[in-house]
Amino acid sequence: MTEETNTAQTSALEPKTKISGKVIKTTLAGVLVDIGQELPGVIHISQLQKDQVNKPEDVVQVGDTVETWVRRVKKDRIELTMIEPLAMEWNEIKPETVVKGKVVRLETYGAFVDFGAERPGLIHVSEISHGYIKNPGELIKEGDEVEAKVLDVNRRKKQIRLSMKALETEVEEFMPAKKESKKGRGKRGAKRQDFTMDIQDEPKEPEMTGMQVAWQEALDRANKDKNRKSKRAKAGVDEQEEILNRTLEKRLPTGN
Repeated sequence: MTEETNTAQTSALEPKTKISGKVIKTTLAGVLVDIGQELPGVIHISQLQKDQVNKPEDVVQVGDTVETWVRRVKKDRIELTMIEPLAMEWNEIKPETVVKGKVVRLETYGAFVDFGAERPGLIHVSEISHGYIKNPGELIKEGDEVEAKVLDVNRRKKQIRLSMKALETEVEEFMPAKKESKKGRGKRGAKRQDFTMDIQDEPKEPEMTGMQVAWQEALDRANKDKNRKSKRAKAGVDEQEEILNRTLEKRLPTGN
């Protein structure tokens, strides 16, 4: 951290701001650190390291230069910590939040990603890619930097579910031409049905029974015989008239 940062106005210090300083005093409760501000920097004994500390001198000595982070700014002091704060607190992790982190462990069911929270987030194997993969190692490996979206957070169980594929644009795979829907077939069927109905609407001659057919044939034969007799009779009449006319022409005197 530069001197310019250390001499920045106290009001500009935000929680988690990294700042260096020199240990100027140790006490039973903690350590006083000169960080170049008007207010003294104070590190409580519980904030010297993650493991339990019996006395501050077991961790730091007067004159040591230490790296600290701002916890909070009060009217009479600036509370510091030598334990690097989480990049994301539980109250900052919410669904739809996009995070970046490192793959720290692979399992057959998914990959664990450290993105600065108290616990790594889990990307289930089904959330790594839109395409099917049998295990995470097919696409990623430990140490890879990945980007993912938060799907769900369970603070009670301290579980975080992440998804990589949620940030990818799904590519539609080639699919064969869709079969015509039943609705479409129904329409064509309706057309054929209408056409059939049109044909059925046309008047049809009633079908005759065997007796009716025989009776009709008998009538047809009788009509044919009657027509033949009528023709013969007419022919005889015509012949008689012709004979009569010839006779009359012979008997009647002519104009000469």
